[in-house]
Amino acid sequence: MMGVGAFAVALMMITVITSPCLHGEEFSDHQEINVQRLLKRLNKPALKSIKSEDGDIIDCVPITCQPALDHPLLKNHTIQMRPSFVTEDEYKNNKKKQKAIIQVWHKDGDCPENTVPIRRTKKEDILGAKYFESFRRKNHRRIAEYKSPNIGHEYAVMDLRTGKFYGTEFTINIWNPKVQISNEFSLAQTWLLSGNGPQLNSIEAGWQVSEIIYGDSNTRLFVFWTNNGYQGKLCYNLDCPDLGFVQVSNRFTVGGSLNPVSQYDGEQQELSMHIRKYDGKNWWLKIGEEFVGYWSDDLFTSLKDGATVVQWGGEIVNRMTDGKHTTTEMGSGHFAEEGFKKASYFRNLMIYDEANTLKEPQGPLKPITGHDACYNLKPGDGGTPWGVNFFFGGPGRNDKCP
Repeated sequence: MMGVGAFAVALMMITVITSPCLHGEEFSDHQEINVQRLLKRLNKPALKSIKSEDGDIIDCVPITCQPALDHPLLKNHTIQMRPSFVTEDEYKNNKKKQKAIIQVWHKDGDCPENTVPIRRTKKEDILGAKYFESFRRKNHRRIAEYKSPNIGHEYAVMDLRTGKFYGTEFTINIWNPKVQISNEFSLAQTWLLSGNGPQLNSIEAGWQVSEIIYGDSNTRLFVFWTNNGYQGKLCYNLDCPDLGFVQVSNRFTVGGSLNPVSQYDGEQQELSMHIRKYDGKNWWLKIGEEFVGYWSDDLFTSLKDGATVVQWGGEIVNRMTDGKHTTTEMGSGHFAEEGFKKASYFRNLMIYDEANTLKEPQGPLKPITGHDACYNLKPGDGGTPWGVNFFFGGPGRNDKCP
């Protein structure tokens, strides 16, 4: 992610939009979901629909009718179009400087202003999400407490916990790792964490390959959050009627395919991401120069006061099919020591400290891995234009990882 400078501008009124859309009826966790009713709630009426070559249908939904506003904690919420210190002119200039979007659906059209592009949910998406929800709730181990590999989630991450954090920035290269079976996944992301146990709060974003969530093996941009330690309903992107991530961009689709991806020993494709708590309130996601949306502070408990842990890295699910470690790849599918153009990396890691000042991470970054013979991590060289950086990844099962 590239940083947002501190602009010395006078306090100004920010355009806000009040939602006139009716909020759907909430489902009980104990009720059997009526799929057709849920699809109707998820797939809001669109001003325009775009059929993408990757099979997605992107609906351009009026910004005030997006699913996030169905969340009970966002009842009567007013949408903030940009952080308060960013003027209208600066906002427009930043959009003009935005590099070409690398999401597939843009080849087939664009969404109008004051709409947000939402990937249309299919029946299979709901069924897959319900299976994934029960699996993750049962098996997910809080990454900050990860001690040893087990049947479930495995990681190769850098961990920082030296105070309070109000955001992070980084650049990551994009890959399309092979996933062995449909109910496993592979991702690369950042975590902003606070709290413990059922009070754990987390904001997460990055790229992911998951057939059970998306119905294919494409690499996709994703966002996620929890305010209850991953218990209860778990939803990615905008795939729940009450997810809570408020989108303002008409250029990015959370859950949308990213293409092209990096090539082994060839051209590298990168994603620059920025998550920051602005105005002491919303946690904004920025990709390149584009403010994509935000997680409202109203969603959280401990994260209202900032994060106490920041992590960056890779995660896979290992289902131990036939009693063997998965062949699901992490990152590029190659080990960290292979380096540039061959391994996955995070570079130019930055954090916003307790004073909300952008700086390189202070204090030791702790590598957390499980099976180093399956997936590993290697800090990159310091004192270079890459700043604080590291490589990570691996092929999964191999001669040394049975």
